[in-house]
Amino acid sequence: MLWIAIGVGGALGSMLRHGVNLAAGRLIGAAVPYGTAAVNIVGCACIGLLAGALAQGRIQMSAPLRALVFVGILGGFTTFSSFGLDTLMLVQDGRRAAAAANVALQVGVGLAAVFAGFAAVR
Repeated sequence: MLWIAIGVGGALGSMLRHGVNLAAGRLIGAAVPYGTAAVNIVGCACIGLLAGALAQGRIQMSAPLRALVFVGILGGFTTFSSFGLDTLMLVQDGRRAAAAANVALQVGVGLAAVFAGFAAVR
């Protein structure tokens, strides 16, 4: 059941992301990736609001619903939101060095991997 919830949510999130990218391209232009920025910021705000509401007991979510929303929809919409939540959890656990390493690794090494992958096929 969890896998189905994640798959359905992932499909929805991916379609939403594509829609935002198309809309941003039509409205603003594609010279700067505004769609990607919008998706990442909105996704981070959504995951922060939901995680905070869950932590405060303001909302309840079953495991399948959490999987649908957090892993599926938000994961399909933007994995950047998961990255942000993971980093927040490390900070809240008092693991600031691990949080900094997480940011450095994923941003720094991730960007280096994109450049290296691109260069490898040239």
